[in-house]
Amino acid sequence: MRYFISFAYDGTGYHGSQTQPNGNTVQAEMEAAFTTILRTPVSLTFAGRTDAGVHAEKMVAHFDVEKAVPANFVGRLNNLLPASIAVTGLRRVTDEAHARFDATARTYRYRITTRKDPFLYINHTRVAAWLDLEAMNRAAERMLGERDFASFCRTHTDVKTTICHVTEARWVRENETEAYFEITANRFLRNMVRAVVGTLFEVGRGKMSEEEFEQVIAAHNRCRAGHSAPSEGLSLIEIIYPQNIYL
Repeated sequence: MRYFISFAYDGTGYHGSQTQPNGNTVQAEMEAAFTTILRTPVSLTFAGRTDAGVHAEKMVAHFDVEKAVPANFVGRLNNLLPASIAVTGLRRVTDEAHARFDATARTYRYRITTRKDPFLYINHTRVAAWLDLEAMNRAAERMLGERDFASFCRTHTDVKTTICHVTEARWVRENETEAYFEITANRFLRNMVRAVVGTLFEVGRGKMSEEEFEQVIAAHNRCRAGHSAPSEGLSLIEIIYPQNIYL
């Protein structure tokens, strides 16, 4: 039988979400806890990959077991897992349900602050001066719809297509010192959100016009975009699935 498990994590101390040969990962921590409780190796399939230092307020993974997990499974997992990882939900799904391929939308949020505050740096990126959010929003609107985002994709990846359908891309000012960028799409490319934000920073600083941002998209060339924004400000905050996969 198959389950979907949802969880959150502070990615600061991890070399990304998914297992790697060198460095601790969220997946390695979770699979070790699963194995301890269920007394059998369990493989988790994540809905997506987050880079080193990137956080998730909601990540989803699926796993298979021969019999139902214990009633107190979530509580036991949270007792075993480090403070940086918290399981938030568990649901039975159909045997064909897939955490990655069945997701219909994903939403990321990138938080920035102009304030020097050590308590914000866990999930905010500090910018030296305030940015022109109105210009950044006008540029971000040019991303909406189904477009080729090769200019914001890490090079030398094995993706079959760099086309994504973006349904939301906007900056929101929360107060005098904090703002966030929120973007929703059916799928994201490796490093895409950080590359988009880094390029929008150029617009916000007056170093790139909205028209030039459009030209970056049309170029399908990573070299035309800006530097990737730092990882600490980025969080995966939502993943949407069709209701018919749940039992």
